[in-house]
This record gives sequence, structure tokens and C-alpha cells, in this order.
Amino acid sequence: MSECCIVVGAGPGIGQACALAFAREGFDIALISRRPERLVAQTTELAWTTGRQARAYGADAGDADALRAALRAAQTDLGPARVLIYNVADVQRARPSGIDLEQLVREFRANVVGALACVQALAPEMRVRGGGSLLFTGGGIADHPSTDFASLSLGKAALRNLTHTLAQELGVHGIHVATVTVHGFVQPGTHFDPHLIAQSFIKLHRQPRGRFDIELVYR
Repeated sequence: MSECCIVVGAGPGIGQACALAFAREGFDIALISRRPERLVAQTTELAWTTGRQARAYGADAGDADALRAALRAAQTDLGPARVLIYNVADVQRARPSGIDLEQLVREFRANVVGALACVQALAPEMRVRGGGSLLFTGGGIADHPSTDFASLSLGKAALRNLTHTLAQELGVHGIHVATVTVHGFVQPGTHFDPHLIAQSFIKLHRQPRGRFDIELVYR
């Protein structure tokens, strides 16, 4: 049975670049987004240029039930997931004293809880099959918090800590949990071109058991 790569947060930028990179590695691709109808052109181009299957599924990253349903549908169509790319950043611009608390909770669900929901859904089957890669898009804002983006700073710091705890738990089972921590603004045609950043995810996925990095810093 073929295996697939699932990209959660598959909009323009790192998500789409990772989809292309892993399709070129031989994976069928599942793209999960709040608006899957916007991904029709991308799935068509992926299939045409790489010869791999590519399908889009709808789910809000902050809705764990919807995420689990999308993951089940993707694996029914494309086979078990070998790779997860969790590339979600729900952002409000606000200083800590002015953060809307309900919005903070909603963002945390998308930025952190959704990542854990995906892991809990995919890791058991990965253990049975002998391994897999669970890779998250981190940010330098986790190490250098921004007053103006206090909520995202909290979320990326929590995601980084979640990555480390999951890596300790799942690495012994051959499951590679890691984050690509991007210290800069993603912009095509620069050092922070998403297609260049996507190669960091490929590098992590290719690392052999016993040599797993938990974090790859892209700066």
C-alpha cells in the first residue's frame, strides 16, 4: 500500500512548497485547509508535474474533530500517512495587555492543540508500521517573543515545547518529531523562499533513526 504526506495549513508559502517537495520524494499528497476549494489548481498542478496523487480536504485547524475526520478521509483515499507537515499560524496583532482572551484560546487551539490532535490521530499507526515523520513549522518568535504579536509568541513557544516532549516519547518508536524554526519572514526569491525552507523538512525526514534532530533552525 502506498503512503502519503499530509500537509495541514496548505496555503501559499511553506505549505505549498512542502507539498511539492514531498511529492517529488514520491509521496501522494493530502492538503488540509479551511477552504479546500481554493486548492483545486494546486492539486491539479501537483499531480501533473509530479505524477503523484494530490487531493484537498476541508478542516479548521482549531477544530480537533474536523481535523481527525479530514485525516481519516485522506488516509482512506491515499493510504496511511508517513509524513505530517503541520504548518499553521493563526495570528492576531495585539500586545499582551490588549489580547482578546477568547481569541487567544481560539488561536492556541489552531497553533498548538491542532498539532497534538494530528499526532494523536497518526502516531499509533506509525508505531505499528515502524516509523514516520511528524514535522512542525516553528518560528524564531518562540525564542525572541514579539510584544506586538504576543499571542503567536505564546503559541510558537508552546509548539516548540510540545515538539520536544513528543520527540522524547515517540522517537524510541522510530517516529521523528521535529520543528523547522524559521527565523525570518517568508518571501519568494530571497533566502527565506518557501521552496528553500521546504528542503529543511526534507532533510529532517531523511534523517535515519538514531540521528533524529528535534529542531532545525533556518536563519
